[in-house]
Amino acid sequence: MKGYVDLHTHGLGKYDTRTTNPADILKIAALHGKAGTDAICLALYPAPIDIMRQQIDAVRKAIEKQKQDSGFRRMTENYAAAQAMVLGVHIEGPFLSPKFPGALDKKTLLRPSLSLLKELVAGNEDIIKIMTIAPELTGALKVIERCVELGIRVNMGHSDATYVQALEGKKAGATGITHFFNAMRPFHHREPGLAGLGLLDEELYIEVIADGAHLHPRTLEMIFNRKRLDRIMLITDSVKGRIARSKKYDVCAVFNEQGILAGSGITLADSVPLLSEIGIPDAEIAEAAADNPARYIGLGTC
Repeated sequence: MKGYVDLHTHGLGKYDTRTTNPADILKIAALHGKAGTDAICLALYPAPIDIMRQQIDAVRKAIEKQKQDSGFRRMTENYAAAQAMVLGVHIEGPFLSPKFPGALDKKTLLRPSLSLLKELVAGNEDIIKIMTIAPELTGALKVIERCVELGIRVNMGHSDATYVQALEGKKAGATGITHFFNAMRPFHHREPGLAGLGLLDEELYIEVIADGAHLHPRTLEMIFNRKRLDRIMLITDSVKGRIARSKKYDVCAVFNEQGILAGSGITLADSVPLLSEIGIPDAEIAEAAADNPARYIGLGTC
């Protein structure tokens, strides 16, 4: 995989994953593809399990359609209807902390259990690539262990975990952290929490949103200066909706009706100017936007 790989996008433009129509998924893939992204993992919002399963099915049908269509990869430079390859699903929830829901609906969050996990993923283990779980919740560690057994990568996120609880999540099998620094217990000098573990740990991958809103440019600079480079994964966390733009730091974000930051309005290519401006070398940007996420999702050697 030579181009960008976005492992966390909910949608773009007028479309998102809250759909049962595979055509909507393909339109998301087309929007990312035309912006230079080779592959995407569709992130699902937490919802009643039966609805989430219908949404997973829509992604499956989109993948099947792409496989039938010889043009789903950019085989030639002049293929105008290019689509990013849909790799599968990133399930963001429902096993998340109500203390740090971000813009997600608290009512959809559930206490982790093996029975609920089975109900959610049964029959879809092949296309569920990543699941975000708050490791401090009762029952979460067993769910993390089971996900690993099923071949599903586990990210920790939307979490109030202490440093020790986050470390327990890693020991249970979690290998990544969702949208680093966002929707988690803030770093504190006496309790570094999940953020502290993510910054210091040599093995955990971290998702990084470089849209000028989710992370201050100096925070981005700190991450690239401190974190092991081959564990940084640029993502968009892009969503549909009205984009708020500002000249300051070239902000490109989406806020919900309550004024809560709900996601970005970018593609991975849009991250490049901001990161370049703060001095991140092109080679490091390319590694974080392409090589590292490809490796994480199993498109290369981990």
